[in-house]
Amino acid sequence: MELKEFYHKFHVWAVDKGPNFLFGILLLLAGIWFIRFLRSRLRLRMTKRNVHSSLQPFVLSLTITSLYVLLIIMVMNIVGLELTIFTTIIGAFSVAAGLALSGTFQNFAGGVLILLLKPFDIDDSIVAQGQSGKVTSIQIFYTVLVTVDNKTVIIPNGKLFNEVIVNETREGKRRLDFELKLGYAIDVDQVKEVITKAILATPNLLKEPATRVGVVALELDGIRFIVNVWVDPGNFLVAKIALQERIIKDLAAAGVKLPGM
Repeated sequence: MELKEFYHKFHVWAVDKGPNFLFGILLLLAGIWFIRFLRSRLRLRMTKRNVHSSLQPFVLSLTITSLYVLLIIMVMNIVGLELTIFTTIIGAFSVAAGLALSGTFQNFAGGVLILLLKPFDIDDSIVAQGQSGKVTSIQIFYTVLVTVDNKTVIIPNGKLFNEVIVNETREGKRRLDFELKLGYAIDVDQVKEVITKAILATPNLLKEPATRVGVVALELDGIRFIVNVWVDPGNFLVAKIALQERIIKDLAAAGVKLPGM
């Protein structure tokens, strides 16, 4: 009797639940095959689109894991397994993890956006978070700068992406501006000529766009000249020092009285 009862119950279960289990198994196998196929296609697609190498593993992992979780939930629904406890556990874990790692998630999101939108790239010179330097590394959670005095600065991507970023390299050239104040006794045309010649004789200055030298303000204690020249971003500081030193020396050699002399 026990064998017949077991057979009867199994027969009822097979008729009632068997098709669902069979369909669930087929869906699971087909889903695994599809996810693996999608992973290879997604990796190839990101490589063709030049997605940053630091971002590719995270995008793949996040996408594939989400698809596997969705597939498992679908299969469990089809075979009739109860999801209440499973859903509660996942929800509680998500809330706890979100509270514990909120700063980390913010940095992760900032890193993803930086790598996708590319407000700057490796070797760009930027100013951000009160720091100025060359970008040497863009990681998923932080960005590394090296300053002109060879200090390493590590900036969390969450803060970096949510603040103003000045990219000094992207345009390919940078304008060097400075002012020079001289007394009213000077000859304006002579000063402009001396400065223009000094510009032409200084290395690392670009011929285009055109330079500009002129009087920018008349003040009670003197005339203020402005000098605008264009340089390659990598030579900005070197060109600025060289040009300012040459202008001071050439003005003195031409007999132009400098302030304090």
